[in-house]
Amino acid sequence: MIKEIFGKKIGMTQIFNADGDLVGVTLLEVEPVCVLEKIEYASKKVVKIGVTKLEGRKINKLKKPVLGYFNKLGFGAYRFIKEVIADPTALSKEVEDKGSEEKTTEEKITEDQQSAPVEKKATQREKKEIGLEIFSEGDIVHVRAKTKGKGFAGGMKKYGWAGQPRSHGSTSHRRIGSVGSSAYPSRIIKGLHMPGHMGNVYRIIKNLKVVKVDTDKNLLIVKGGIPGRRGSIVKITRKSP
Repeated sequence: MIKEIFGKKIGMTQIFNADGDLVGVTLLEVEPVCVLEKIEYASKKVVKIGVTKLEGRKINKLKKPVLGYFNKLGFGAYRFIKEVIADPTALSKEVEDKGSEEKTTEEKITEDQQSAPVEKKATQREKKEIGLEIFSEGDIVHVRAKTKGKGFAGGMKKYGWAGQPRSHGSTSHRRIGSVGSSAYPSRIIKGLHMPGHMGNVYRIIKNLKVVKVDTDKNLLIVKGGIPGRRGSIVKITRKSP
C-alpha cells in the first residue's frame, strides 16, 4: 500500500460539519493511479506510479522513449511518472506472496513445459490501480503544492514592510533604504530581505484533516486552504499513525 498519491486542486468552498459549524475546505480530484513498478533503494522502498491517464491524440505528444516504456508494460499511457513512498511491511509481504505463488506454479510445471520458456515470458503482470481507498474520513494528511507566481515584487508586498516616512520631502516611500550595515561589516548580510521574485515555490501544508471522501466523483475534501492555482497538481501524503 502506498502512502502518497497525486491529485488536482479543484478549488475551495464551505460546508457544515457535524456540529453545525461552517468550515472552509479544499476540493482535490484524485484519479486512480497505476502501479508501474517497485524500486528498492538502500534507505527506502518506493513505487513508481502513473498519474493522469492519457487517451486519444494526447498520447502522440509523449516522447518516444516514454511511450516505449508504457508500451512495454501494456498498461496505457500516463501524463506523469512519479515515485511515491510505499509501506515496507505491505510491500515485503506482497513480494513474499508473489514468490510463494511462483514457487507453487513451478512445482506443477512438467518437464515438457519447462522446455518451452517462450510461453512463460509472454505472460504480463496484472494491472493494479490505487485511488481514494487509501484515505478515510478523519485522516490527517500533508499536502505539497506550488504557490502562485507573482513575478518581481518589492519588499513591502513580499515581506510586509511598513515603508519609509510619507511626509513631504521624503523620497524613499517604498524603497529599501540602507542595506550595507554602516562601517562594519560594510557589506550586505547574506539572506537579507530585498525585492525579488515572489511565489512559484513548493510549500507543504501539514496536518490537514480529511472531511469527506467521495469515491463516486473521485473527490477528496480536506479542511483548510492549499496553495496554488486551480488545476495545479498536488501531492497528498497520509500521515503515519
